[in-house]
Amino acid sequence: MMKFRYDENSTPVNSDEICNLIPSHIQTQSELNLWEQNNIANAERKLFASKKPLNITSDFIKKVHKSMFCNTWKWAGKFRTVNTNIGIDRIKISVEIQLLCDDLAFWFGNNSYPLAETAVRFSHRLVCIHPFTNGNGRCSRLLADLIMVRKGFQRFSWGSKNLTEISEVRSKYIQALRAADNFDIESLLDFAAS
Repeated sequence: MMKFRYDENSTPVNSDEICNLIPSHIQTQSELNLWEQNNIANAERKLFASKKPLNITSDFIKKVHKSMFCNTWKWAGKFRTVNTNIGIDRIKISVEIQLLCDDLAFWFGNNSYPLAETAVRFSHRLVCIHPFTNGNGRCSRLLADLIMVRKGFQRFSWGSKNLTEISEVRSKYIQALRAADNFDIESLLDFAAS
């Protein structure tokens, strides 16, 4: 039986979900992390090479998540159907994602915030909703980066480290998310640019 390590700020993949793992050779957390990272790198190449206008909708968010994890998990690109230790009630996911996409369109249309703040606010809200079984933080950060790049700016550095590994940098990211939960977006903005 495979055992994966998660900190309390992660959504653990339970034994029922392990059967949805596509590659049969993975036995350890490090193998899973490497496999997922390769899947994500392929998705990033395609997403950042595209010249299509950016229109973030519920379907687009699902498409991005699917592209990031399609070779790893059968549930890639599908909203979770169970409640988890993080995120809103599963029944509210579709409505909250639609509200987030509507808010993003309003923020852009009304220049409500500077671009970096818009992207970081979007990322934070998506993480709070936690629509997928796993990969929510990675998907939200990739979408924030995509917003920046499609508007002609550089990607965020997000602490310049792998945030899936339990580390001091991940702890700083979690602290910045918690500050944003309490309406202090500055810490998360600073972290995104660090």
